[in-house]
Amino acid sequence: MKFTLAKKQHMTQFFAEDGTVHPATVLAASTLTVTAIKTKERDGYEAIQVGAFEQKKERLSKALLGHLKGGSFKEVKEFRTPGGDLALGARIACDIFSKGDIVTISSISKGKGFQGPMKRHGMSGGWGQHGQKHSAREIGSIGATGPQRVFKGKRMAGRMGSDRVTQKSVKILDVDLASGLILVKGAVPGKRGTLVEIKG
Repeated sequence: MKFTLAKKQHMTQFFAEDGTVHPATVLAASTLTVTAIKTKERDGYEAIQVGAFEQKKERLSKALLGHLKGGSFKEVKEFRTPGGDLALGARIACDIFSKGDIVTISSISKGKGFQGPMKRHGMSGGWGQHGQKHSAREIGSIGATGPQRVFKGKRMAGRMGSDRVTQKSVKILDVDLASGLILVKGAVPGKRGTLVEIKG
């Protein structure tokens, strides 16, 4: 499995060779460093742990610095895939992906705070006539006369956003190896600077 970590930059337009224009999102990929290799015999599962986006060592705890063998990374992630011929300290660049690849993207969506049922669930609200004065954006009936309670799972107002969203079958439009940028088709969940996991 191919994988990398990137940060969302901005959206733009991409003009294909045939002249068609596609909405695209620019992702700034980081060169990954292998920090640990999990094996089925020792850990019970196979995975590769990588660190990305180096930072000052003073910002990490001594325990994490010891685990990273002196390295200092802002992000440490695991990918469930066999280590293969990789070794500790190996570097993984974004050139493992190429133009036209179909990938799966995961990131955290924008947080929208506490929202009402119309924005959160797309409810239609109340009528705007026949004496309906203050029920334009209300949820309506929430319970039943018989049970005399609100059923579990009822869609109501609450916190919206800040969820992990996974998009499948996303096409890579272009890869700029010199600047470490990956251009993917369509929008990517999250704000600018959001960490994005790309798996092929």
